[in-house]
Amino acid sequence: MRELGYRIEYVDAGFGRVDAGAVSEADLLVVLGGPIGVGDQQAYPYLTDEIKAIADRIALGRLTFGVCLGAQLIAAALGAAVEPTGRFEVGYAPLTLADVPDNPLAPLGDVPVLHWHGDQFAIPDGAVLLASTPGFPHQAFTFGPAVLALQFHLEADPDGLEQWLIGYVSDLAAHGIAPATIRGDAARYGPQLADRARRVLSAWLTASGSG
Repeated sequence: MRELGYRIEYVDAGFGRVDAGAVSEADLLVVLGGPIGVGDQQAYPYLTDEIKAIADRIALGRLTFGVCLGAQLIAAALGAAVEPTGRFEVGYAPLTLADVPDNPLAPLGDVPVLHWHGDQFAIPDGAVLLASTPGFPHQAFTFGPAVLALQFHLEADPDGLEQWLIGYVSDLAAHGIAPATIRGDAARYGPQLADRARRVLSAWLTASGSG
C-alpha cells in the first residue's frame, strides 16, 4: 500500500469513540480482525458504532477492505447475518476459488492461505462470492468495485505469528491444534503467500481506480 502512495494510520477502534467522519473520509479503509465477534455488540458497544460507520462509508462508494472480523463487520454493515459456526478453522489451507470473471483472488489459486476463525458471514445481497473451503463455504466476497472482504488472512506476517500462537494458546489447546504445525507451515508457505497477497491487493486497488 505504501508503494502505491498510501500513508498508513492505525486506529484501535475499541479504544475511544469511533470517528465516523474519519472513517468516511479516508481514501482507503482497512478493517482488521480481533478475538470478538459481531454478536458481541452488547458486551462491546463500539462494534455497533463501527458497523454504522462502515455502512455509511460503503454507501458513499468509498474503498473498503476487510479481514476476518473486519470482513464480518462489512457483511453486517451490508445487512448480512454473521453467526458462530461451532467450528474452528485455524492454520494454512487452500481455497477453492469461485468461477467468476476477473476474480481478484486468482493469484491465490495454488497457495495455502492462513485461516483463523470460528464465525461466518452470509453473502450480502448484491455481493459476489469469491472463495470457499469445505468447512467455511463463505470465505470472501466483493460488493461492487470498492469493497473486498476476506474471512482469511493475507495481511499476517509469517515472522510475527508467534504473538498469535501465544495469545490464542487456550483456543489452540481446546481444539487440539499444535503450534508447531502452524509455525512450520508459516515458514513453508509464508513467503510465497506474502508475494501473492501483494499481487492481490495491488491488482484490486488498481482495478478499483485507486492504485
